[in-house]
Amino acid sequence: MNDLIRAGIDPVFFARKQLNFSPDDIQVSVLRKILSETYVLINCCRQWGKSTICALKALHQAVFYPEQMILLLSPSLRQSSELFRKVLDFANLIPWLQRTEDTKTSMTLTNGSRIISLPGSEHTVRGYSDVDLIIVDEAACVLDDFYYAVRPMLAVSGGSIFLLSTPWGKRGFFYHEWQRGGWHKVQVTAKQCPRIPVAFLKKEKERIPAWFYRQEYFCSFEENAAAVFDSELVERMFSSDDVVPLFRDPQRGEEGSDLLDNEIKPLEIR
Repeated sequence: MNDLIRAGIDPVFFARKQLNFSPDDIQVSVLRKILSETYVLINCCRQWGKSTICALKALHQAVFYPEQMILLLSPSLRQSSELFRKVLDFANLIPWLQRTEDTKTSMTLTNGSRIISLPGSEHTVRGYSDVDLIIVDEAACVLDDFYYAVRPMLAVSGGSIFLLSTPWGKRGFFYHEWQRGGWHKVQVTAKQCPRIPVAFLKKEKERIPAWFYRQEYFCSFEENAAAVFDSELVERMFSSDDVVPLFRDPQRGEEGSDLLDNEIKPLEIR
């Protein structure tokens, strides 16, 4: 089989042959499993290489599938710039790859594919449409409104969305999506990462709080250390079924409180 054809089929071969990058066993498994998935959640430890996997996945799809619109999203401008730098560094290793436009945060290939890296602000993403792939790096630190704003971009294209992050408490869309079905889920702990020495983990366990150690290295969704009540208890305290709206909405046929049946007159000030 021609090497270029094989690279298009297998992102691992592409990484090794074209990018001079040798993924570890877990990265190999992840790259191959997510190739045909639409909704992917990767919950991983710090320093596993999630940003590298993001960059590799984005570049592979842009190179071998024409007219792709790929968005790389991160919590901040600095993080999105660093993520795009990884894409650019990989692209520069391919002598035959032709590009028509390069900026500090975007790349356009001659096959019409575009890779754009943006910070996690709702205002920066509105206006993009027909998106084929959305990759959200450090997803646990991205605001919920931003996540909800990008999902409609896949409505017409039928594109894919990948959420990659280390946990950051039992809050936010990343945590809630991890609890739900409909996703291809991958979890990678520090013990599965060959680049993190056991001796280092032992020292970390002795020097940092236990909850932080579990969160950063073992993918655990921890409670906020300053919280008086845990999140599950707080959620069980509320039920929308028991709440009676104060105001009626005639168009929706909603009933309100009997206290508002009579017209409320403005207070007279004398």
